Amino acid sequence: MKTMKVTDVLAQAFKAEGVEVLYALMGDANMYWAAKMADEYGVQVIHARHEHCAAAMADGYARATGKVGVATTTCGPGFTQIMTALTIAARGNVPMVVFAGDAPMGAAWYLQQIDMAPLTLATGAHYIPVRSIDRMLDNVREAFQVAQVERRPVVLSIPMDLQAQDYPYMADYMPSADIVPAAQRPVPDPVIVDRLIDMIEAAEKPIILAGRGALRSGAKDALEELAEKSGALLATSLFGKGLFDGNPYALDIAGAFASDFARERFAESDLVIGVGAGLGHYTTEGGYLYPMAQVAQIDVNPRGLWQGLRTADLHVRADAKAAAEAILKRMGERGVAKSGFRTGDIVAEIAADSPDSKEFPVQANMVDPRKMVLELDKAIPKDWDIVVGGGHYFSMAMTHMTGRPADKYHVVNDFGAIGSGLPAAIGIATARNDGKVALIEGDGSLLMHIQELETIQRHGVKMLINIMNDGGYGAEFHKFRARNIEPGQAIHGRADLAATASGFGLRSATVTQMGKMPALFAEHERANTATLWDVHTDDLIPSRAYRRVHYGEA
Repeated sequence: MKTMKVTDVLAQAFKAEGVEVLYALMGDANMYWAAKMADEYGVQVIHARHEHCAAAMADGYARATGKVGVATTTCGPGFTQIMTALTIAARGNVPMVVFAGDAPMGAAWYLQQIDMAPLTLATGAHYIPVRSIDRMLDNVREAFQVAQVERRPVVLSIPMDLQAQDYPYMADYMPSADIVPAAQRPVPDPVIVDRLIDMIEAAEKPIILAGRGALRSGAKDALEELAEKSGALLATSLFGKGLFDGNPYALDIAGAFASDFARERFAESDLVIGVGAGLGHYTTEGGYLYPMAQVAQIDVNPRGLWQGLRTADLHVRADAKAAAEAILKRMGERGVAKSGFRTGDIVAEIAADSPDSKEFPVQANMVDPRKMVLELDKAIPKDWDIVVGGGHYFSMAMTHMTGRPADKYHVVNDFGAIGSGLPAAIGIATARNDGKVALIEGDGSLLMHIQELETIQRHGVKMLINIMNDGGYGAEFHKFRARNIEPGQAIHGRADLAATASGFGLRSATVTQMGKMPALFAEHERANTATLWDVHTDDLIPSRAYRRVHYGEA
């Protein structure tokens, strides 16, 4: 019998875990394993140009599929490059496993050695050091189990000299799926349910505010019924965007991105029920969004204090769907039904609401970014995935786009970092594999990792990249202007991004006028490659959120 190497056994184990796509940047400590994954075990390997991007691609893959995203880096500088991506994944509750090749255990000195453990733990990820062949497969299984059950990234540190050793046993691997506990829905305490119904019964203007937890639990229908029975309006956190799209009583996003009309309704609300939503700074607009309301929070892990804010008067520890169903059942038993907010002309007023109607003069050969997002929203079909990163423009994309299911919006802004939108979109596009992925990103963010345009071309990834090019860092120069400070330090000029994309082999166009998107989109659809649109946006037009937060606009 041929003796197997540890790299073979590790590749077999990852394959047994159902890994179909691996996002990689290879070096001495991971290259032989990554090559085996591709050449001998049929895994699709997407070779990134930067380690951060490999991890961010795995993050995007996990967000799109719900499966564990898998990335690999070498040790030392390869590993340190992924700290931001790990933090984003940890804060976004993204299941991910990183095969991190480590320095050789037997070396007296190794140039690229670094202690991975404190770096990993600082990001909120889990760390598993593989130091024994006898325990190696248990370590791999634990990594995938933790990633799935705890919904966070796991770093699996595997020294390169251990990988090169002979494996002394018959390869026999039990995948984590065989032992991962079956998903369970925590049900609410009946006593607490009755207390919440007492609050509903006393309320005249309730609002249900749902977040990512409600989306993941499949609570939409139950929450819409609960809103109907309690007379509540509906809203979502940023990460729940789209959950109630099409419901005539839905206010869209709450908090810092709320419309003026939505803010007014929250201001007069006397009961807000947060469901699967972290009632933190942005969702509650710094704690001032609903000053007159009692607050109840339904969550599998409710927090009394979050981001310096007292979150709720009543906490219900339960799954979003299970809680909504239990509340509905008990309301029926008690005969509780309220009209609440659902009187008068509220439906017509919601339908007439606008996220931002203020008019600005537009500079020559530039477009109003808000109106461009509306044009994009009309041009891009509603079954496409929309990916947005951080920075100034993501608020426009999320407030102006409508009509899509919640799972079609992907906001890669869990750490407030720019630069992750493009690689996350690549991960989503390779997961979907249908060409129906559109990225809306700023030029500053794109230029952090523009080299990944070559990755897109090399791997034949079809996707649409829309760059809102304002010639600088809009998140900064608008803040300078708001304080009457010369913004030149944050303005660098509009690089020719269309020419750059063409140089990497992508289709491209420069957009300086409105009305071009329908024809450009039709051209993109007919092609079989990725397309980048370099949209020259007016740098003097800040988003509604920025005007409110930084310019003091009411």
